[in-house]
Amino acid sequence: MIRMITDEEGKYQMKTNYNRTVQACFIGYVVQAIVNNFVPLLFLTFQSSYGISLQKITLLVTFNFGIQLLVDLASIGFVDRIGYRASMIIAHAMAAAGLILLTILPEVFGDPFAGLLVAVMIYAIGGGLLEVLVSPVVEACPTDNKEKAMSLLHSFYCWGHVGVVLLSTLFFRIFGIANWKYMALVWSLVPIANGILFSRVPIAPLLDEGEEGLTMAELFKKKIFWVLMLMMLCAGASEQAVSQWASTLAEKSFGINKTIGDLAGPMAFAILMGSSRAFYGKFGDRINLEHFMQYSAVLCMVSYLMIAFIPVPALGILGCAVCGLSVGIMWPGTFSMAAASVKRGGTALFALLALAGDVGCSSGPTYVGMISGALNDNLKLGIFAALIFPILMMIGIKLIMGLRKNA
Repeated sequence: MIRMITDEEGKYQMKTNYNRTVQACFIGYVVQAIVNNFVPLLFLTFQSSYGISLQKITLLVTFNFGIQLLVDLASIGFVDRIGYRASMIIAHAMAAAGLILLTILPEVFGDPFAGLLVAVMIYAIGGGLLEVLVSPVVEACPTDNKEKAMSLLHSFYCWGHVGVVLLSTLFFRIFGIANWKYMALVWSLVPIANGILFSRVPIAPLLDEGEEGLTMAELFKKKIFWVLMLMMLCAGASEQAVSQWASTLAEKSFGINKTIGDLAGPMAFAILMGSSRAFYGKFGDRINLEHFMQYSAVLCMVSYLMIAFIPVPALGILGCAVCGLSVGIMWPGTFSMAAASVKRGGTALFALLALAGDVGCSSGPTYVGMISGALNDNLKLGIFAALIFPILMMIGIKLIMGLRKNA
């Protein structure tokens, strides 16, 4: 006798299948964390091994994010054509290939820096694609609370960041920094495995059958789109304005030992940022997203003031950690607000939001550095000047709430 599957059982089976998709997306953000945070651990090694100046080596970071920005923009033209599954597999293949080539090309090329640059370019394409793809894939999955899923998803970038730093540091301590190439190959296994997983999991369509996503021209005509773009820029800038300078702040402005400073500054920042996202991922169905984001922006301002004006080093470092806690919801929260506010946004919406966020990630630390330089290298005052970003975030949230009411 054949038993008919009830609607409730069908829904349960569908959600169970898509749980594997969501889990693959979580690992996708770990891959992006590997791409962005492994190579900076090797800067001094590259300097001593290949005789490259630190000034040239730091260009690798600029190049990485620059390529990711271009990929954000270019993806609008091809992701919908080739599909999300193919795009995901390509993203993971590029990330793995870049990490593997990192161990080969510097020796193959006559100029080791050129070899590093090519390897970074290849994995940056993977990282840029992941930024565009992962959030909409989770958004399309039939989950009960999209905001919770989005926040939990973005926490995995933070856990990936922490894992890359801790596990790599442990490996270097046990086996020696000279064996860094083996660690690069170990990290390349993560995108390889996850790429295989993405070839098998179900991927829900972002739009309903027969429905077309908005074009860039249609998006540009919407006031709410430009407010969301401003919020994404401020989310990236608020986060990276402190994150990128935390180590330097600890050592230079607070006079703390570098090892302790790195653990208390950048590591505490990443852990608390991940905790904030995981907290909303767990309890988001009981919390108003807009209010949570507003309180977070206020807490971000408080953290900047702690860094800038409290002369006690321990409290200044605590300010860096509090900043991580405060900015955690800004990026995933803006993505969730965009998905709820702009119907039929499709790939173009998520790609342009990723672009704005990446512009914020690169411009925030640059702005702090420029202000600091103009004020006799006073990094604390540079952080104080960055208050403009959480202030604009607050204004953006208020505007979104107003535009939604009038819609």
